[in-house]
Amino acid sequence: MKKVFEGVYRDRNRIYTVNMVPGRKVYNERLVRVQGVEYRSWNPYRSKMAAFILKGMKHFPFTKETRLLYLGVASGTTASHFSDIITDGIIYGIDIAFKPMKNFVKLSQERKNLFPIMANASKPEEYGAVVEEANLLYQDIAQRNQVEIFTRNMERFDIGEGIIMVKARSIDISKKPERVFREVVKNMESEYEVVEAIKLAPYARDHMAIHVRT
Repeated sequence: MKKVFEGVYRDRNRIYTVNMVPGRKVYNERLVRVQGVEYRSWNPYRSKMAAFILKGMKHFPFTKETRLLYLGVASGTTASHFSDIITDGIIYGIDIAFKPMKNFVKLSQERKNLFPIMANASKPEEYGAVVEEANLLYQDIAQRNQVEIFTRNMERFDIGEGIIMVKARSIDISKKPERVFREVVKNMESEYEVVEAIKLAPYARDHMAIHVRT
């Protein structure tokens, strides 16, 4: 295993995180043991963050101490890998859908750095009292106003760095994804420093990952 980022390892064309709960799978991922350490394969077709890494991400903002606000956490596929990395921090997982949140709550019972919050990500005032502090925002939401939601949360919690997974077809299905990406990047550049922007095909069609700093 070759370490590529804090808590992220690579072996040929696969990336891995060290399993916080040895012997337990989250989404039927592959488990590999090397020199007494168990690694979980991070599937880029199931996690856009894994796709971002495999597509050439250069600046990885996650550390052991990160306090992450995750919008659109769903059932916790990607969050479980963040949980492996952020061993001394916390992941506030926001989602409004009951069924995925039920699964995420169950996952949080064995991964103590996961903090489930059932709420509407477009209304950060509803969960502002329970998110004590966050220094990184990660968003994966399929809504037309996804950029507005991202900006609103960055401002509400005074977060200095964030990653948004832009879903072009959710923003405007009448426009070509390339045009949507250009417009979103331009919008982001007016508010933030765009660290990098990478399209995620073939892992996630019509998606782009954008990493920004204030």
